[in-house]
Amino acid sequence: MSHDTAARHPVATPPQGGGEEGGDQPSGGRASFEFGGECRFCEMTRQHHPQCARRLPKRIILVRHGESQGNLDMSAYTTTPDYRIPLTALGAEQARAAGRGIRDVVASGGGNWKVYFYVSPYARTRATLREIGRAFPRDRIIGAREECRVREQDFGNFQVEERMRAVKETRQRFGRFFFRFPEGESAADVFDRVASFLESLWRDIDMGRLDQDPSCETNLVIVSHGLTSRVFLMKWFKWTVDQFERLNNFENCEFRVMQLGPGGEYSLLVHHTKEELEQWGMSREMIADQQWRASANRRSWAEECSSFIDSFFDDPKDSESSSEEEEEKENGKIKELE
Repeated sequence: MSHDTAARHPVATPPQGGGEEGGDQPSGGRASFEFGGECRFCEMTRQHHPQCARRLPKRIILVRHGESQGNLDMSAYTTTPDYRIPLTALGAEQARAAGRGIRDVVASGGGNWKVYFYVSPYARTRATLREIGRAFPRDRIIGAREECRVREQDFGNFQVEERMRAVKETRQRFGRFFFRFPEGESAADVFDRVASFLESLWRDIDMGRLDQDPSCETNLVIVSHGLTSRVFLMKWFKWTVDQFERLNNFENCEFRVMQLGPGGEYSLLVHHTKEELEQWGMSREMIADQQWRASANRRSWAEECSSFIDSFFDDPKDSESSSEEEEEKENGKIKELE
């Protein structure tokens, strides 16, 4: 739905009449669509109306951890559990630089802004968050929460280096998304838990857990891992498995900014450039989708769901009439042969 359509869906107003809180009569003859601070319109469509009580974060920023000992030397995984692998000195420096970069992004518009952090429970992501946090005054941080569902893909327990090299070569042939590591996970498994996390994230937004001040501009920062962040974007933007397979991994402490556009959709193209998206491996079709998300011209829900329709059909017809014309031509050819 467009915002014009959304305007025809009334937003909650405090009940009037009877002089008491919780009176039965809605004000001004408007239907009561909101209960307990939750807008039914937004809950059903996941689209934000300017008058709605749901206050969406202005930005959702995904950050990969800094360089870890495992990035430097794969043999580290043979003696240290993955979740305990520490940052290197360079990784800590990268995280401090990322913190300054993120602060510059969220402060670019001036005004009252704050950040809320989600972080993977791994040692390298928690250490990255500590270094990122140095860039922010305490009164700019709403809170931070450890979130197990945005942890690294599980590769198994202690990893035998040579065996892991062979397994990763097999993954290249099999496909990254569906290949499951022995005693570990596939990217499809990560997708399932990221999907669960997103449901919790929407509840946090709906319940006002991420901010208290309506005049404050909220920014979410999710400190996670390369594959998990790519899966997050895949789930959010409804990318296909083939589109996911195109994507390049994040560099250490690289961050990608999903920013809310004037039409109420998040887009990577509000902050980033088309050239950057191309470097990340995104196709022209994916970039075009980001372009309309960044604009004020919204499409209907049905159109949004079918934004990658050409990926599923070889030659979709523009209309029913064109399909009928093609059918008549085919029937004519059959009669000629008879």
